[in-house]
Amino acid sequence: MTDAREKAVSRRTMTLSCLLVFMAQMATTIYLPSLPIVAHDFGMSRHYAALSISVFVIGAAAPVVLWGVAADRYGRRGPLLASLALFVVSSALITLFRSTEALLVLRALQGIGAGGAAIIARILVRDRWSGDELARRLSVLSIAFITAMGGGQFIGGLIGRYSHWETGFVVLAVVGAVAAALTFTVPFASSRAVQPPSEVLRICLGISRQPRFLLPALAGGAGFATIVLLQEVSPFVFQQHFGLATEQYGSLGLLLGAAYFAGAMTVNRLVAKEGSGRLMTAGSIVMTASGVLMIALWSVPGLPDGGALVAFVALYCVTTFGQSVLFPNSMATAVSSRQSHGAYAVSLCGFLQQSMAGLAAATAALLQADLAWATVAAGLGAAAWLMTRIAVRAAAPTDAPSAAPSAVPSAVQKDH
Repeated sequence: MTDAREKAVSRRTMTLSCLLVFMAQMATTIYLPSLPIVAHDFGMSRHYAALSISVFVIGAAAPVVLWGVAADRYGRRGPLLASLALFVVSSALITLFRSTEALLVLRALQGIGAGGAAIIARILVRDRWSGDELARRLSVLSIAFITAMGGGQFIGGLIGRYSHWETGFVVLAVVGAVAAALTFTVPFASSRAVQPPSEVLRICLGISRQPRFLLPALAGGAGFATIVLLQEVSPFVFQQHFGLATEQYGSLGLLLGAAYFAGAMTVNRLVAKEGSGRLMTAGSIVMTASGVLMIALWSVPGLPDGGALVAFVALYCVTTFGQSVLFPNSMATAVSSRQSHGAYAVSLCGFLQQSMAGLAAATAALLQADLAWATVAAGLGAAAWLMTRIAVRAAAPTDAPSAAPSAVPSAVQKDH
């Protein structure tokens, strides 16, 4: 493959992967500003409204390993198209039903499709790069996450102000259809020999037993869980506690997006110089400190709402910055520890991280007191820091902070 062709394939791969990550994340953020409205329309309590976020995250987590196995067995394209079809159909059907049960079931199905698309997006990137170059490429995926986090919440605020919340799911269905069309512009890795279930289990258990995989994967999961927890509680905190209008809350997404973008650019610029381990540690320290300050914020009696609002927005942005530094480095560190079975490593890493986020989301649905969920957020940040510290120390004798060479294959076989 010529250099020009190689660069073109790399660009198309990153474009598709970014769109898939964008779609999966926006399925939450475009919906957040309207969450109190959805609760009112369906006659649901805050608990059940928040549960519609939880079931999406849990649905995204549950079959992630199966999506990875399917991508290895059948090639990347078929499973990716299946996940996108499920996402598009469930997104469209959500606009047609008016029962709590239907909403929760369809959100779970939408999560299954989104989880499959997002994990295959990362498998596509892992197919072409490794080491610190993989961390840099994953930080590029973070830009898609940023756009969906900030832009999705902003668009969701406008939808809540000028339209109805179902419009957001129509937008998601259209984005999923566009992603499906783009899959035919990218050459994918071919399928591998079929592995029996016992062999798949053996491979996954072998990967999970390696501390160099498990610790950074869990650290990234703790960081991701923190962000999901904040996303779930924030609509009620901002709109009910502080009295912000739907579009005002949506506009805050632009600040969060800017914070995530700053973290992603930090990774992109510094990972080759500092290494994934140091940046991973820095991100976890930032998140821990921010969580502790959130506990302090909600513990101060009689704090004026204006001051509390500014402080909470600032801490939310700082936490988001820390997560954007922690997450790509944790995943790159985890999956680069495996030279073979990359798809299994990526999918297992995604399963662990999504599962932790799902557990945090389910917990947040039960925690309505600000001090309670802030304590959980601080605990997750501290857990990420502890696991990162152990992982970095364990890798110190063999890992250097200098950049690893890019592992771009000279040719990529097309999917059949």
